[in-house]
Amino acid sequence: MKNLIYALIFVFAISCTSEKKQDIQLMDAQNFSKTIDGKEVNLFTLKNKNGLVSQITNFGGRVVSLWVPDKNGTFADVSIGYNNIDSYINNTETFFGALIGRYGNRIGKGEFVIEEDTFKLDINDGENSLHGGSLGFHIQVWDAKQLGENKLELTYTSADGEQGYPGTAKIKVVYELTDANELKIEYFATTDKPTHINLTNHTYFNLAGEGSGTINDHLLMINADAYTPVDAGLIPTGEIATVEGTPFDFRTPTAIGARVNDDNGQLKLGGGYDHNWVLNTTEEEFTLAATLKDPVSGRTMDVLTTEPGIQFYGGNFISGEFDGKYGKKLNYRESLCLETQHFPDSPNQENFPSTLVQPGEEYHTTTIYKFKAE
Repeated sequence: MKNLIYALIFVFAISCTSEKKQDIQLMDAQNFSKTIDGKEVNLFTLKNKNGLVSQITNFGGRVVSLWVPDKNGTFADVSIGYNNIDSYINNTETFFGALIGRYGNRIGKGEFVIEEDTFKLDINDGENSLHGGSLGFHIQVWDAKQLGENKLELTYTSADGEQGYPGTAKIKVVYELTDANELKIEYFATTDKPTHINLTNHTYFNLAGEGSGTINDHLLMINADAYTPVDAGLIPTGEIATVEGTPFDFRTPTAIGARVNDDNGQLKLGGGYDHNWVLNTTEEEFTLAATLKDPVSGRTMDVLTTEPGIQFYGGNFISGEFDGKYGKKLNYRESLCLETQHFPDSPNQENFPSTLVQPGEEYHTTTIYKFKAE
């Protein structure tokens, strides 16, 4: 009798595991197989021991899918994107899931000065340069090496003068899906000339799952007492302003939509939230930058980083024109980004932490997106 009971428990456990795995719909790797400028594009799958799965393409280093469980163990893909490479190629303006460089965020008037030399960058956002220019890292084919079931290494060499940036920069990014249910991203870079580098990732999240509706009911905490106000072009004014008494105060968990339509000049400029927060850093290696929670599914994401800032973007410019991976429209404010970074326009703001990297130095930052369910 005891053996029969054990056998039934084993069958039940296998059945439950199989049922959970059936929730996961992997993208077809053939839909991402393409040659661009003589380089092969592919789709890589990372898994951890707890059943989390992420798929990443070496076209722009983009996170294509990221499956995590809710409080009942049901998996959903919490990242936003497409199910084929051609959609990523044709719709690059949203930067879905992409590695961003050389410089994440905006640089005012698309220029900066290093040692009395003025460098003019590619202008792709009004009069400014955004996310490294129109041919930034998000649209490049990276060299890829899968280092194990849960780790992927991507490398790219950015030539001297590419998009206006000085110096040949050698970039390495390592994605790791850890057994602590973390998507860990490590960034490394070296250069042979002084240059500005500010790398980040532009994954859009909806913790209820792609196509599940608004993110305005998500609860967000940002560990910051201050933010950097912007002008009409979304370039920082240079001020570091308190969040106290403003819609930018997320020091306690707050519904994103609670104040997004407040009559505030800063929110009008960005069409909603599209700003940099100045993190409350400590002597610890990692700062808890933000915590995001979907109150229905219980899925929660902590963002930990070595960076001094984070850009919270509330999906204000998503048009609803395109379909996502699962045939649903990608709509306005149905996804958000939490981009760890140095501050926008730092090369032109003396009071901001510097982004200048010198020959002989190694640029190295780490960001962790840690998932749990409550």
